[in-house]
Amino acid sequence: MQTIDRKSTKKAWAGAISQPATEFPLTQLPVIAGKIPDGLRGTLYRNGAARLERGGLSVGHWFDGDGAILAVHFTDAGATGVYRYVQTGGYQEETAAGKFLYGNYGMTAPGAILNQWRKPVKHAANTSVLALPDKLLALWEGDNPYALDLQTLETQGLDNLDGLEKKQPYSAHPKVDYATGEIFNFGMSPGPNAILHIYKSDLTGKILKKAKFTLEGFPVIHDFVLAGQYLVFFASAVRLNIWPVLFGTSSYSDSLSWQPEKGNQIVVIDRETLSVVSRGETEPWFQWHFGNGYVDESGTVIVDFAKYADFQTNEFLREVATGKTQTVAKTTLTRVQLNPQTGKVRGIETLLDRNCEFPSVPAKNVSKFSPCSYMSIFREGTEEGEILNNIARFDYQTATLTEADLGENRYPSEPIHVQDPQNSEQGWILTVVYDGNTDHSEVWVFESQGLNDEPVCKLGLPSVIPHSFQVPWKPG
Repeated sequence: MQTIDRKSTKKAWAGAISQPATEFPLTQLPVIAGKIPDGLRGTLYRNGAARLERGGLSVGHWFDGDGAILAVHFTDAGATGVYRYVQTGGYQEETAAGKFLYGNYGMTAPGAILNQWRKPVKHAANTSVLALPDKLLALWEGDNPYALDLQTLETQGLDNLDGLEKKQPYSAHPKVDYATGEIFNFGMSPGPNAILHIYKSDLTGKILKKAKFTLEGFPVIHDFVLAGQYLVFFASAVRLNIWPVLFGTSSYSDSLSWQPEKGNQIVVIDRETLSVVSRGETEPWFQWHFGNGYVDESGTVIVDFAKYADFQTNEFLREVATGKTQTVAKTTLTRVQLNPQTGKVRGIETLLDRNCEFPSVPAKNVSKFSPCSYMSIFREGTEEGEILNNIARFDYQTATLTEADLGENRYPSEPIHVQDPQNSEQGWILTVVYDGNTDHSEVWVFESQGLNDEPVCKLGLPSVIPHSFQVPWKPG
């Protein structure tokens, strides 16, 4: 990791977040190239930080922005889109006041110390979504999710999924096993020693079983792995000093520190009983996102993820909100081999020495072996000061990388694989592209096996969609 001394000039990607995003109602989307594939039916959702300033003041970190959700519905009549802010209580209060009232991940509440204590964190609803049969959940790290209408994105209010206590966290990275109809998720309750909550739900989202465990200190856990019969958590060597946060005198981001001497703590959970199978420790690293996990023929758990050597990524993401980045936070696609019964790591292997993020596999392969992963990546030769500007497919069996060619100054969202319901060997890759050359956003559709070919379809969007965090697909 390194920090660049000289100031970088703003790149084309900054245009997508230079102004608060503009909502639009349910709108027919024009096909601007190609055609919508005959079998592509369902809805693409995206969530992300869409408002990074209010009343002339900017947020402290990219993660602080108010969440807005894009839905693109593919039907027999074509494609329609809708884009709306999640109407959280904090968003509505601040809209009425015309200024920030709350703190968040990277900022304290403005005004007197008393206000910082009374309003330390606003539910931003900006990190991901979970599409259920009768509602869409807008997810965030620190509270119950917000429920929205699947079609119109009208906010319906906080949802406890028949099992969450008030303000009990339900994190942004649930894992869905479509073969069994189960959803697994977690949440972290703050304290000198954090509480890790584990949830098992049915496909309606209703929580069927819960468990909780005490961790050492308060590590950052943003994601986990569903691997066969196990849930695997890696608690990185980042620790939160909780007291300044609880008193409102410091933000979460400013209270986090990299402590490599803590190592990376491993917790393996049985998915049926939600009981601890093993605990272990390995060398320190940081990760935001895992790609997938599975159990191989020897009983070893295989975990693939985007690995950072330290926590410089947090500073890089803080800088994104300013429109300029100087910090370099390098990642590699990495594989860990783990004995689930002992929690001991058997091996750590670099699969791809390229800056990458958001690795994912087709939905049917979650928790099982997958021949490939899709991910966001930097184009070869990308200059300093850029953000992820390409998408790619990594083939595990041949160790080859297939990259798209989006052209200069185009910035795609995380790629999502959509299965062709008529052909199990075929599918599509969907991404939302911000074109910094024209200051427009579009939806691009690729053949899953032809990511380096031209998109088979491009759809125009009525307004710019800011760079977003997570994406799911709901089959039609």
